[in-house]
Amino acid sequence: MTAIITQPDTFEKLRILSADAQYDLACACGSVKDEHRRRGGDGKWIYPVTLPEGGRASLFKILLSNVCGNDCKYCPLRYDQDIRRCTLQVEETVRVFWEYYTQGKVFGLFISSGVIGTPDATMERINAIARLLRCRYRFGGYIHLKIIPGASPAAIEEAVRLASAVSLNIETPGAEFLAKVSAQKNFLRDIIEPIKRISQLVQEPNAFRRHVHQTTQFIVGAAGESDRRIVRYMEGLYRRLRMHRVYFSAYQGGLGDPALPGERIASGHDRLTREHRLYQVDFLMRKYGFHDAEIPFDAKDRLPLDKDPKEVWAQLHPEFFPVDINRADRETLLRVPGLGPVTVRTILKRRRQKRLTDLTDIGKPNKLLSKAARYLTF
Repeated sequence: MTAIITQPDTFEKLRILSADAQYDLACACGSVKDEHRRRGGDGKWIYPVTLPEGGRASLFKILLSNVCGNDCKYCPLRYDQDIRRCTLQVEETVRVFWEYYTQGKVFGLFISSGVIGTPDATMERINAIARLLRCRYRFGGYIHLKIIPGASPAAIEEAVRLASAVSLNIETPGAEFLAKVSAQKNFLRDIIEPIKRISQLVQEPNAFRRHVHQTTQFIVGAAGESDRRIVRYMEGLYRRLRMHRVYFSAYQGGLGDPALPGERIASGHDRLTREHRLYQVDFLMRKYGFHDAEIPFDAKDRLPLDKDPKEVWAQLHPEFFPVDINRADRETLLRVPGLGPVTVRTILKRRRQKRLTDLTDIGKPNKLLSKAARYLTF
């Protein structure tokens, strides 16, 4: 009997690529429950996103192709793996997204892809989708484009012109760690220089018709890097390059090359806890005014897995406390364990109306306020 091998139709491609999208975790995780992705009824990944005016909506993420010429050792889609490969064409990708969008299921699109041939050949496909939506469909909504490492300045500039947000994954904190996961990529040429170029473009006044956000992501644990090294790079990304957001993806053990340092370091639970701690540090740096030199590490340059890094900092700085809740400024109050931006905003508002005398003047007692009480005076 002769077996007939047919080319997958659009639905079959989506089934394959939706399954493989689980390995491309850009912006898939967050510091709160509502930021985590979910699987739609037909298997496609839907990503919740906070809207600028408040509230949340869903973002449709498409992995354009699981064909990839890269050798990233942490990725099960790397070039030497025996998996079923397929690629969505530009027109069918737009058609699938538009169907979801017009039905009100999603508000925007996230396009990512494996490397099809060359970085610029892949970028041409990615940009063509955005170009088609902007020009033919007059879509003025949210589009996030993944920039392929090694893309040319021209490809990057077009992506920034078309997108609402762009991201190029930094992957590791330095060239020596990237060399452990890829022999093909050059850290400075393929990753850092394009990230710097994106940063310049998004900060140029009146250069583009929309305000474009730039994000990046670390693959945590695959290369054996320390938390201190990641946090040091975060400082540079935020303070010097004005990155809008840094994401973290815990290396999924067992999916990559068995020789990776990450295969020998930590259990899956520890990897996820480590990812969570890095998100907490990210919040301290973005929202609370902390710098990398203030973040507490152990003797091996790791973040404590059993404690919130903000509380560890407070325990190491008893001279800072107690804080007078009626006199302290916003930056000082944000250093108090248990107090976040929303609660601090409430404190500042209510103490303009009257002197605060106990926790009930702030809000209904809860676990976080009880923690804060140990560091406050009225």
